Amino acid sequence: MAERDREFVEFVEGASASLRRTAFLVSGDRHRADDIVQDALYKLYLAWPKVRRVGNTLAYARRMVINAAHDGGRRPWRREVAIADVPDRVDHDDFAAGHADRDEVLEALRSLGPRQRACVVLRYYEDLSVEQTAEVLGCSQGTVKSQASRGLDTLRRAIDQRRTSRAL
Repeated sequence: MAERDREFVEFVEGASASLRRTAFLVSGDRHRADDIVQDALYKLYLAWPKVRRVGNTLAYARRMVINAAHDGGRRPWRREVAIADVPDRVDHDDFAAGHADRDEVLEALRSLGPRQRACVVLRYYEDLSVEQTAEVLGCSQGTVKSQASRGLDTLRRAIDQRRTSRAL
């Protein structure tokens, strides 16, 4: 195996779970997330010599995943499907309460627009800084702050509304 291929394989082995989680949370569909990551990794492989020279390959790959998710969402035959669980995460606390909370958050995430959802996922789920999120999304830090803030407000309202309607 060539050095280039070995480096790429090592990168994919280390980053694919994170990329898949990001794709799932942004797209809302596990199977579509797999397709998104596969498409992004194919394109990344083609650009691998340039990307590894520039550095920060994970940020570049995340940007490709976000772009692929947004591009795929514009196709009329694509639509979100509710999925009950987030891959690669285990909740060791109360099993039922953990699923109820996660379902509420996933449902609320689906109510966000693509830009807000990407900001919220990268900032609060992937735990990227404002600067890193801005780099991945190719926007200003101010945009990340405002989109994340609006996204969190929308999430809070959606969860509160869902809890209120359940209580009635």
